[in-house]
Amino acid sequence: MIRFDRLWKLMEEKQVSTYMLREQCGIDSKTVRRLKANDNTETKTLNKLCAFLNCRLEDIAEFIPD
Repeated sequence: MIRFDRLWKLMEEKQVSTYMLREQCGIDSKTVRRLKANDNTETKTLNKLCAFLNCRLEDIAEFIPD
């Protein structure tokens, strides 16, 4: 399972809100809900997040075996 707990921690550290993700990063509210639920996410969304937050994929996502 891919978990996005690291994303929320990084956003808190950088003082980035979900509103900023929607308005400045171009991620819609449905995608934010999917991220919060650790649901399937497109790679282009992950690319947008990494570019916006200036980070690497492993800074926002983590693989945890089922």
